[in-house]
Amino acid sequence: MTTLPLGKKAPAFTLQNERGINVKLADLKGQWVVLYFYPKDDTPGCTVEACEFTKGLSGFEKLDAVVLGCSPDAPDKHLKFIAKYKLKISLLSDPEHKVLEKYGAWGEKNLYGKITTGVIRSTVLIDPEGNVAHHWARVKAAGHADAVRAKLAALAQ
Repeated sequence: MTTLPLGKKAPAFTLQNERGINVKLADLKGQWVVLYFYPKDDTPGCTVEACEFTKGLSGFEKLDAVVLGCSPDAPDKHLKFIAKYKLKISLLSDPEHKVLEKYGAWGEKNLYGKITTGVIRSTVLIDPEGNVAHHWARVKAAGHADAVRAKLAALAQ
């Protein structure tokens, strides 16, 4: 499990969103970025997490933050997931796991006693200067969006 060093530059990335538009971390400079990694669209835990981030989106926007989800799923699958649950967040596609690996969100995990390799549910809070402000290396989906918003509110003061 990799923990990103706080205060250091967040790894640069350019990934396609659900509409096939490239999203670059460098283009988000000047605002907070909540970048959360999740295994798969339209699965129980991932749906809970995406819906909670959507429900709390106005609270993030008031703190000048953008919320981005990231998984290996393709943009068209993200679009269907967004439509099905009326999500208001953008979802990034990383099918080759390059960004997932840079952020420590790809690796071994223990699922019901079975060791597998895949997405490690985690979140990185990136400050307006592009530095890692906080890193949750492993998270549970339910209630996580509220914890991230609370941490952001404390840091954004």
